[in-house]
Amino acid sequence: MLKQGLRIDGRRLQQTLETFAEFGCTPNNGVSRLALSEEDRQARDYFLLCCEELGMTVKVDDIGNMYGTLPGKNMKHPPVVIGSHLDAVEKGGRFDGALGVTAGLEVARTFIENKIEPQVPLIVANFTNEEGARFEPSMMASGILSGKFNQLKMMQKRDSNGISFDEALRKIGYAGDKKNRLTQAAAFIELHIEQGPVLEQESIAIGAVEAVAGMVCYEIKVTGESNHAGTTPMSMRNDALFSTNHLMVEIRKKLSELDQELVYTMGRVNVHPNIHTVIPDQVVFTLEARHQDPNTMRQVERIVESLPESNHKDGCGVKVRKLWDRDTVYFDKVIVNKIEKSAASLGYSTKRMVSGAGHDAQFLANYIPTAMIFVPSVKGKSHCEEEMTSWEDCEKGANVLLRTVLDLARL
Repeated sequence: MLKQGLRIDGRRLQQTLETFAEFGCTPNNGVSRLALSEEDRQARDYFLLCCEELGMTVKVDDIGNMYGTLPGKNMKHPPVVIGSHLDAVEKGGRFDGALGVTAGLEVARTFIENKIEPQVPLIVANFTNEEGARFEPSMMASGILSGKFNQLKMMQKRDSNGISFDEALRKIGYAGDKKNRLTQAAAFIELHIEQGPVLEQESIAIGAVEAVAGMVCYEIKVTGESNHAGTTPMSMRNDALFSTNHLMVEIRKKLSELDQELVYTMGRVNVHPNIHTVIPDQVVFTLEARHQDPNTMRQVERIVESLPESNHKDGCGVKVRKLWDRDTVYFDKVIVNKIEKSAASLGYSTKRMVSGAGHDAQFLANYIPTAMIFVPSVKGKSHCEEEMTSWEDCEKGANVLLRTVLDLARL
C-alpha cells in the first residue's frame, strides 16, 4: 500500500528548484548558467551537497558528468538512471534541464525517507554541456558517451573568449576519471519541460515521449554584386538580399506543401557588406528542418539541394552546403508504456509525443533503453526568461518519474 500511495514532496521539489535558480539568476527571473562557468560550478556544488546529504556516492567522469548513486540490493545489476542537465543558455529559464535533475534528487529523497531500498542501483545524473551555448555542439557529453562525438575534438572546442572546454572543465574542478563514465544501465529516463505549447493547449498533464525528431541544417549562400545604392537603376542590379528574399519565399512555399508536422526555421542571416548605402553582394543564411519521418526529411533535402546553384532568376548565384543532420531517435517502447501506465495510475492525462528539441536522452538511447517525460510549458516558452511550468505540473512530472522508477526497479 505504501508504494501505491507514494508521492514526492512538491514543496521540497519547488524549494530545490528555486535554489538551483539562484545560481546565475537574472533580473527578470531567468537564469544565465553557461556550461563550465562559475555559475555552473555553483550549481554542481549544490547538486553534490544534496547527494552527499542523502548519503549517496557521487562520481565524476573525465568530461564532467556527475553521477549520484543510491545503492540497490543487487549492486552488480545495471542501474536505473534519471536526471538531465544543469547548464542553461544565456538569459534562459529556470526549468530547462534543472527540473530533471531536481526531480531525480526528489525521487532519491522519497526512497530514503520511506526506507525503500531499490532492487538495483539508482543513479541521479547531471550531464555536461547539453545546451552547447558556450561550447558547440549541444549534447556534447552525452554525445561523447554514446560515441557520436570524438572526445579529443570536443575537449579542444573553444568559447568566444578562446577558452577550451578542457581548460574550463579543469578550472571549475570537475575533471574526473574516465573509469566513472556511464557505460551501461537498465534504463534512462529524463523528465523535461516540453518547451512547446502542445500540452498546455490541449490541457494534458504528461507527455510520454516516444521519439526525438530527425533534423537537418543547411547553409545557403547567395552571391550578387555590390554597387552604389543611389546610382544603380533597379533593373541593372544583382542584389543578393532581394534575391535571398525571393528564395526564402520559394523555399517556404515548397516546404509548406509537405507534412503539416514539419517545422523549419531560417534562423541566422548574415548580409555583406551590411551598409545602408551599398547594394548587398552576399547573403548567407541557415535553414533548419525537423520531422520524425525519414521520408519527409528526404523530401526536404531534395527541395533544398535542388535550389539553383547559379544564375538564379534575380541574376545571383546560389550555393547550398549541408552543415549537419541527425536521424530520428525512437525511444524504448517498454519504458514509454510504463510512463503512460504510471501517469494513468496517478489519474493524469497523457499524450504520446515526438520531441522537436534535442536532448541528452536521444544520444543515450544509442546504448541504453531510454524514454522521456514531458510536462507543460506555459505559452510554450523556453530558452528565455519567461519560461514557466507550474509547480503543480512539476510535481506531477516528478510523481510519474517516481512511479516509473518504482516499476523499473521491480519494487
